Amino acid sequence: MNGIKKQYCAALAALALLSVGEAKAATEIDFVLNWIAGGDHAPYYYAKQEGWYDAAGLDLNIEQGKGSTMAAQRTGIGETQIGLADLGTALVAKGKGADFVAVMNIYANSPYGMYWLKSSGIKDVKGFAGKKIGNPPWDAARAMWPALAKAVGMDPKSVKWVNVQPNAKLAGLKAGAIDVTTSFYNIHHIFKRELGDDMGFFAWNEYGINPYGNSIIVNGAFLKDNSDAVQNFVAVTQRAFAACVKTPGPCIDALVNANTGLKKENELQNWGLVVELMTDETSKTKGLGYFDEERLKSDYDLIATYFDIEEPFDVMKAVTNAYIDASIKLPTP
Repeated sequence: MNGIKKQYCAALAALALLSVGEAKAATEIDFVLNWIAGGDHAPYYYAKQEGWYDAAGLDLNIEQGKGSTMAAQRTGIGETQIGLADLGTALVAKGKGADFVAVMNIYANSPYGMYWLKSSGIKDVKGFAGKKIGNPPWDAARAMWPALAKAVGMDPKSVKWVNVQPNAKLAGLKAGAIDVTTSFYNIHHIFKRELGDDMGFFAWNEYGINPYGNSIIVNGAFLKDNSDAVQNFVAVTQRAFAACVKTPGPCIDALVNANTGLKKENELQNWGLVVELMTDETSKTKGLGYFDEERLKSDYDLIATYFDIEEPFDVMKAVTNAYIDASIKLPTP
C-alpha cells in the first residue's frame, strides 16, 4: 500500500470511529450520476472499491444517470439522496421547486464546447450564423446559447437548432446533416480522434461564459437529517478526487472493472481533461470543490436571465461550502 493510500485510509478510519459502546448502522445512500459512467466518475468507483465510503459509515449505491436534468429532479424530490448534476441545470430545477443543496463542485470550469468541420468554411463562432447546430433538445448549452451569442455580438436567433441524440453528434457532423454541435470537454479527445485536423473547436469560457459545471447536490430533507453522513461523503469524495489527480491509473482501473465495455486508455484521456475542468485557484487554496461566492452570484444572474426561474431564490441558500475540508486541496498532477 503506497503512502497516499495509507494516509487516506487512516483519515477515513478516523471519520468512522464511533463512541465507545455505541453501535450505528451504515447510512444508505443512492447516488445518481449525471450520465453513464466514464472517466470523470472514476474517483467514486475507486473510493467504493477501496472501502473508503464503508469506513466512513456509508452504504453507497452508485446509479447510472440520464442527464443532469433527471439527476437534479430525482435528487430534488428525494428519490435519490445525492446526485451529480451540471450546476446551471440544477439551479433551473431549484427554481422550479426542487429541494436540494449543492455541497461540492467537481467542474470548477464550464465544460461547454462547440465543434464543427473546418472544411465547412466556418472559422469562428460568428460563422455559425445561418448554420444548423445539432444537439439534444434538453441540452443545457442550447438553452445557454443566448448568453454566448450576446457575448460575441450575435443575434441568438441567427442559428437553427436541430434535435440530435448525444451518440449521433459526430455522425451528423461527418454526414453534413448538421454544421455545428456541442459537447462536454472531457470527451474532447474523441472528437479530435474522429475529426483530426479538420476539427474546429472553442470552449465557451474563452468568451467569458464560465459557470460552474458538474457539482454534488444533496436532497434538502436528507441533508437536514443526515448532516454527519453528508460531511463524510464529501470528505471521502474530496480525498478520492485528490488521490486520482495524483495517481489516476488505479482509479481508472476501478472504474473499468465496475463498468463493462469501458476501455482504460480512453478513460485515462477522459480523466486528463477532467483534471483541466477541475482546476481553478479556489480549489488550490480554499479546498477541493469549494464554491466562490461571487462566481455563484454571477452564475445565478446568468441562469435567471436565460432560463425560466419560476420561483426566484437566494443562490447562497442553494449552495454551501460548510462540508468542504479546507485541508484537502487540488494537488498538482
